[in-house]
Amino acid sequence: MAKYKVLVTARSFSSAGREALDYLWDHGCEVIRLQGGEEERKHLLPQVDAVIAGLESYDRAALESAPKLKVISRYGVGYDKVDLSAAKERGIAITITAGANENSVADLAVALMLACARNIPLMNESVKKGTAGRPIGLEMWRKTLGVVGVGRIGKGVVRRAAGFEMRILCYDMDPDRKFAAQYGAKYVDLDTLIRESDFITLHTPYNEKTKNMISERQLQSMKRSAVLVNTARGGLIDEEALYRALKDRMIYAAALDAVAAESSCSSPLCGLGNCILTPHAGATTVDAVCRMSMQAARNAVDVLETGTCRFSV
Repeated sequence: MAKYKVLVTARSFSSAGREALDYLWDHGCEVIRLQGGEEERKHLLPQVDAVIAGLESYDRAALESAPKLKVISRYGVGYDKVDLSAAKERGIAITITAGANENSVADLAVALMLACARNIPLMNESVKKGTAGRPIGLEMWRKTLGVVGVGRIGKGVVRRAAGFEMRILCYDMDPDRKFAAQYGAKYVDLDTLIRESDFITLHTPYNEKTKNMISERQLQSMKRSAVLVNTARGGLIDEEALYRALKDRMIYAAALDAVAAESSCSSPLCGLGNCILTPHAGATTVDAVCRMSMQAARNAVDVLETGTCRFSV
C-alpha cells in the first residue's frame, strides 16, 4: 500500500520519460494525474500529501481545504500564484526546480530575438501563401542587449549573446560583477538599459515591485528599432501600452512567451504582425522536461520523507 498520495497537475511532467514516475513509485507514492479542470483539482486536493504543480493558483482557501498536504512541488521556478503566508502557517513547503530549465529558456529568448529581428514568422507565412514577401529585418551582430534580471537564465542569455559580440547591459538588484566582467557586460540602471538597448529581454520574477515594470513611459524611451522579449512571467509588461507601442511602430517588435491572461489567444496582441506569442513554452524541451520532472519528484519526496528540501522557497 502506498505511503503517500501525489497529485500531478503539471501537464508535461514525465512526458519525456518514465524516470520521475518510477522515482515516485519507488518511494511509496501513489501518483494521481489531473485529468480534468479546476473542479477535479478541488475534489482531489484534500486527499493528497503532495502536489507536483503547474501554473495554477493555490490561495488560502485551497490550502485550507487540504489538511494532509505537506508540499507543493512547483514544476518550474515561479511561485507567485501560491499564498506563501498561508502555506507557512499550515507547514506546507513550497519547492521549485531551480536551474532545471535555464538552458531551454535562454535558448528560446535568443530564438525569439532572432525571429523578431528577421521577421521569421511573417516570411514563413508569406512563403506558404505563395506571396514570398521579403520584409527588411535587423541584425543582432554587435548590437546592444539589455538583460533585465541576471539570474541563471539571464546569465545564460548573456553567454549566448557574447557569441554575437553584443554590447551587454545588465540590470539586477543583486549585481554579479565578477560574472559581468567575464563577459564584458556592464550593470546600469533600468532607465539607461531601456534607452540604450537594441534588444531587451526580461528574466525577473513577478511581484508587486515588478508588475508592469515595462509600461508606457519605458516603451516611449526605447529606440524605434528596439525588440522586446519576455520569457519570464506575464504581468511584467503593461500589455495595453505594448499593443499601442507596436501598433504605432513606437518599437520594432516584441515576443512574449508569457502574457497576463491565462490564454495568449485572448490577447489583442494576436492581431499584430510585429508581435510573436508563444504558449509559455520556454521549458518545453526534452532535456528540460526530464530535468524538471526528476527535480520536482525529488523535491516532493525529500519533504515527505525528511520534512526539508534544499530547493524550498
